[in-house]
Amino acid sequence: MSKCEQCIVREFSSLKALNKDELIKIANCKTSYTVKKGEPIFEEGNLLNGVYCVKEGVCKMTKLSSNGKDQIVKLVKPGELLGQRSLISEEKANLSAVALEDMEVCFIPKTEIMEFFQKNNQFSMNMMRTICGDLKDSDDHMVSMAQKTVKERLAETLLYLEDTFGTQTDGSLHIQLSREELAGMIGTATESCIRLLSEFNKNGWISLDGKKIKIVQKNALKKISN
Repeated sequence: MSKCEQCIVREFSSLKALNKDELIKIANCKTSYTVKKGEPIFEEGNLLNGVYCVKEGVCKMTKLSSNGKDQIVKLVKPGELLGQRSLISEEKANLSAVALEDMEVCFIPKTEIMEFFQKNNQFSMNMMRTICGDLKDSDDHMVSMAQKTVKERLAETLLYLEDTFGTQTDGSLHIQLSREELAGMIGTATESCIRLLSEFNKNGWISLDGKKIKIVQKNALKKISN
């Protein structure tokens, strides 16, 4: 059994407020499993009976839009928890969580989480701060969508992908999104996204190799995104 007190999720999430006894309690009731690339952890509309801890790998949080396409709302990295808001609001999941690479996740049942939420003030404060942070990010994203051009949003998103998730050994972005996924993130049509990527490539700001994208001139992208 992996020790919860030594886990990355504990360092970066609401769980850092839990004491040793509470962590032992989690270790005894959690379920750990592997999610393969492309598989859902949960889907929009599901009733969640607990929270998911992302131990390894990255997933995308998506919302099904009226035209039947999945729109990426955010990306989640190791150390984060999924499903906190649904648990507190007692509503069905508002988003789907789908693995972008093979993942290791742990599931903690609702009964345990709610017990900590009621008895451990620091834990409940941490959880509420996380939910407030998500709301702030959502507000910022909405303003960016309204005020920035597609070109500025693409530059900003490419920088975010490198800064947050790093690069592969060949220097390309670690997280490889399809052109459609990238277009969804910046709120444009796939064709426009492809056109802009080839423009960035032609200007020498990025280099393209199939699905791979490598940032060549970071400062140029920063200039555009600002």
